[in-house]
Parts: sequence; structure tokens; C-alpha cells
Amino acid sequence: MLKGLGQLGDMAKLMKQAQEVQGKMAEMQEQLATMTVTGESGAGLVKATSTCKGELTALDIDPSIFNEDDKEVVEDLILAAIKDAQAKAQERSQEEMSKLTEGLGLPADMKMPF
Repeated sequence: MLKGLGQLGDMAKLMKQAQEVQGKMAEMQEQLATMTVTGESGAGLVKATSTCKGELTALDIDPSIFNEDDKEVVEDLILAAIKDAQAKAQERSQEEMSKLTEGLGLPADMKMPF
């Protein structure tokens, strides 16, 4: 198409690739917003569900842990489950981004800006 234009042709090719990457990144961001992971604490007594973008979507607490004397323990379990869900969301997000970068021929360890 742009043969004979030397570096200008290469630049056009690079711009096209950049647009493709931008489109795929936008698509990946949409997918990450719908993918969910579940973090747990207290051997599954508290479960937190989050999108891979880090938005907390659900919290499940086994009723057996509700005891006035254990208020601090319950709070700690809730926080631990949320942190576990967030860590899993981050990990899953990185896995999905790695798949995208590998598919585009970019280095697998390349960090994306999100």
C-alpha cells in the first residue's frame, strides 16, 4: 500500500498496530469488569466476590460467626476476605493482560498501565 515511502510506510503500519492494541485493550477492560473472583477467610466462613477490576460485588458471611464477643474477629475475617478477593482480582487481571500482550507479540512481562 505504501511501498516506496520507506519509513513513512513503517509509521503507518505502526499506527495501525497501535489502534488495534488500543481496541483490544478497551475490549479487555470491558471483560475484566465482568469477570469475578472470590476471596475467602476463616476457612470459607467469610467470602468476598470482586470483579477483576477490583469492585466488590458480594459478601457472604456464615451466620455461625455472629457472636457479640467475636466482633473484632468477624471484622478481621471480613477484611481478610476482601483483601484476598482483591489480590485474586489483580492476579487474574495480570493473567488476562499477559494473554493479550503475548497475542500481540509483545513481551510477556510487559506491564500495562492498569
